[in-house]
Amino acid sequence: MNNKTYTEEFRLEAVKQVTERGYSQADVARRLGVDKQTIHVWVKRYGSQTDDYQKQLQEKEEIRQLKAELKRVTEERDILKEAVVDSTSQRNTPFHHLFWRSKFQYFSWSFI
Repeated sequence: MNNKTYTEEFRLEAVKQVTERGYSQADVARRLGVDKQTIHVWVKRYGSQTDDYQKQLQEKEEIRQLKAELKRVTEERDILKEAVVDSTSQRNTPFHHLFWRSKFQYFSWSFI
């Protein structure tokens, strides 16, 4: 068992590497020569108190929600796009062509 005593400043700096700089707890523990579980306890104790860490958690949650919404909207768009392609491929002649053709036939018959 490692019975070293670390200063408060050392602990806070280790936590900042995880919470503010984005390093993994395992990476910080390995580089500092501290047990992974110790880093985990420090992050739990000191990390949630920092405003930056809370902000990062909120931003990550917002990004997760936005990604989910983007996926949903993209799927809806693809479904609608397929529906439009299917409905236009079933029609032999575009609507505006039928309209002008019938108008032309009407005028051609009226002059006879």
